[in-house]
Formats: sequence, structure tokens, C-alpha cells
Amino acid sequence: MVRLRFKRFGRTHKPFYRLCAIDQRAPRDGAAIEELGWYDPTQQDPEKQTSLDVERIRHWVGTGAQPSETVSDLLVREGVLDKKTRKLVKG
Repeated sequence: MVRLRFKRFGRTHKPFYRLCAIDQRAPRDGAAIEELGWYDPTQQDPEKQTSLDVERIRHWVGTGAQPSETVSDLLVREGVLDKKTRKLVKG
């Protein structure tokens, strides 16, 4: 099964994450099927914290990929998923 999850980059105390479509059996920082964006939690400006390819995320979720809990929370915050049902938002 394909999951949408983060790969960790950066250094100690300065994390940086890439959002990837990846096989659930692969290791956290293993080979990804496709990279869909990035998340930098150290940025103060919310505009600069994320960069997501929403079209490709919608494609992967539409074909059955399951987002991890953390990715799901991020997608709700960005307006890609509905808050209550965790399903794709039309639009």
C-alpha cells in the first residue's frame, strides 16, 4: 500500500521534511515513488513553512494512498482534506 509520509532531512535541532508517496514497507528515509512537497517547521512565517503539489496529492489520495497522521493534520491545515472526515475537499 502507498502512504503519504515525511522523509526527514536537515541536521540536529533543525529538521526539514519532504512529503513523499512511498511504499509503507520502505524505511523512513528510503526511496520514494514521488516527492510531493516539503515542510519546514522552523520557519516563523506560515507562508514559507510548506510547499505542496496539491494536484499530485489529490491524485495519490484519490487512487487510494493513505496519509500518515502527521501528514493528514498538515493537509487539513492546508485545506486539502476535510477536518472531520479526512476526505478530499472538492475544488
